[in-house]
Amino acid sequence: MAVTYVLAQKGLPGTSGEEKKFYAQAKARGELTYRQLAKEIADASTTVSDSDVLAVLNDLTKVLKRHLSNGEIVRFGDFGSFQVTLTSEGAVEESKFSSSLIKGGKIVFRPGVDLREMLATLQYEKIS
Repeated sequence: MAVTYVLAQKGLPGTSGEEKKFYAQAKARGELTYRQLAKEIADASTTVSDSDVLAVLNDLTKVLKRHLSNGEIVRFGDFGSFQVTLTSEGAVEESKFSSSLIKGGKIVFRPGVDLREMLATLQYEKIS
């Protein structure tokens, strides 16, 4: 199986006079729902049901929320890690900065070894 893509013509931001170029843009083949994920994990096991997996995933979400909102990095071993990053406006001087300049946060996922290796071996297929 390959990751599918289409081509999109784009210009670089801030360069209105330059020629637009074509860039690859990933297109999903579909999606895997929370319940489908739980069922697939349960099907690979002889000891847990999809309800058991759903319960663990629900608790995982609660624990992630708690620790990320506390400013912690949450590491999942070889799977990867989650961390909150911030977007803010700048201040001319450090003393003039206040938290009101913070516009929001994002959750960043950094893949672990197995997922990085998967990315290194991806195959691609152009679709129209």
